[in-house]
Amino acid sequence: PADDIVPLPALRRANTQRVVAGLSFIRSHIRQNYRPFMLNAGLAAVVFFGLLAFQTRNMLATDGAPAPALRGLTLSGEVYELGGVSGRPALVYFFAPWCRICAASAGNLNRLRRWRDAEDIEIIAVALDWGSADEVREYVDRHDLNVTVVLGDTNVARQWQVPGFPSYYVVDEEHRIIRRDFGYSTQLGLWLRAWLI
Repeated sequence: PADDIVPLPALRRANTQRVVAGLSFIRSHIRQNYRPFMLNAGLAAVVFFGLLAFQTRNMLATDGAPAPALRGLTLSGEVYELGGVSGRPALVYFFAPWCRICAASAGNLNRLRRWRDAEDIEIIAVALDWGSADEVREYVDRHDLNVTVVLGDTNVARQWQVPGFPSYYVVDEEHRIIRRDFGYSTQLGLWLRAWLI
């Protein structure tokens, strides 16, 4: 039994050798796979940003031009006008009540509202391609939207050049368009776009 006992310094030396061998293996594996990994990651980034540019090509430019007028009725029947919130930036989010991607991103709007005060940024959800105000109201209730909801029409969709749903624009304090996007956006994506104003 005394022969089975390994002296502590020998055990430490053996463990150190295993760790060094493991680190050496990891380092050689990284060296062998670094270039293909970086090439694939770069290619994926080019495809992603190319697709994003293609999707948003027909939207309004983000060159600081003024945003079109946005005037419509809210679900409560009040008149809403985007110019009425001048002095603070806004996220203008276009959705359709039947759109499943819009439904998936509705919670992200609510979380953005919790993270950013109404004094910091106005968040407006504009309903387009709806059949009745009740249809929009059901959508808002189902997703518990806690942002201003405006009933838009085909004129609003045409003026804002909305290619599909969801689409959104970020406008600065002077209501110049500074960002645009089309399709699903994560909660982090919305937060970053709104935070970078």
